[in-house]
Amino acid sequence: MSFGDPNNPYGQQGQPGQPQPGQPQPGYGYPQQAPQGVPPQGYGYPQQPGQPYGAYPQGQPGYGGGMPELAHWGLRFGGKLIDGLLYVVPYFILVAGASSDGGIGPVLALVGGLAMLGIFIWQVIQEGSTGQTVGKKVVGIRLLRENDGQPIGAGMAFVRGLAHFLDNIACYIGWLWPLWDQKKQTFADKVCSTVVVKSK
Repeated sequence: MSFGDPNNPYGQQGQPGQPQPGQPQPGYGYPQQAPQGVPPQGYGYPQQPGQPYGAYPQGQPGYGGGMPELAHWGLRFGGKLIDGLLYVVPYFILVAGASSDGGIGPVLALVGGLAMLGIFIWQVIQEGSTGQTVGKKVVGIRLLRENDGQPIGAGMAFVRGLAHFLDNIACYIGWLWPLWDQKKQTFADKVCSTVVVKSK
């Protein structure tokens, strides 16, 4: 006697959890049914109660339900000015000290150069990880990726700094581009797909 034998009583009984002959088989081509009482899950982040569909979960930086207000040119200029002073003032203090005392002048100039380099590296790391340099934080703006509203990372922040060369070569017109651009972007922002938004 085999299990396929029609006289075999065990061959006619379905096993628990197995579909009966003639019933549709779950798998490709059939929608999967969720257990009763369990809502279907969508793609992306798990949705939290009371959270709009597509929004980032709590604690995640990003646009969420919509893009924040873009920062106008005046705020961007103010942030850039503060950052520039952060580089220049300590250096000129050291240079002034060097010129008043010729014996340690070269040492102070070297210290000033190293201080500027250290500030630059720290600013790039801060801008990449939080979207804010010291100047941006003071004026209340933030640099983010255009497509998802996330910070761009230190490497991309450095690349964007190099891309400001494009803002300089056409008589500095790239720095003024946010005045009339729909997304208020400089040429560097367009190349790197970044936007500057208000953070408060």
